[in-house]
Amino acid sequence: MIDALKRLLGKKESSGSVARRRLQLVIINDRANVSPEIMDNMRAEIIQVISKYMYIDTQEMEFALENENDTMALVVNIPVVSVQHGGSGGR
Repeated sequence: MIDALKRLLGKKESSGSVARRRLQLVIINDRANVSPEIMDNMRAEIIQVISKYMYIDTQEMEFALENENDTMALVVNIPVVSVQHGGSGGR
């Protein structure tokens, strides 16, 4: 939601943020042998689903694959700005 508003208002994500997110995806790819494109698609779909119910801060969202005790986990930390009330929401 916030990304969409920023794009509509002409605010762009900083190059540093884009580079940081890309580097995170490359690291994830190395650890899990998952392509950056698949990680981007997963991230976008997760944002799409959660945005139906909550306004979230996607700029501060953390998205990573972690290995612990031979088990891989997708760890997503999504700051919630507010909860949408009354229906399926939308953007």
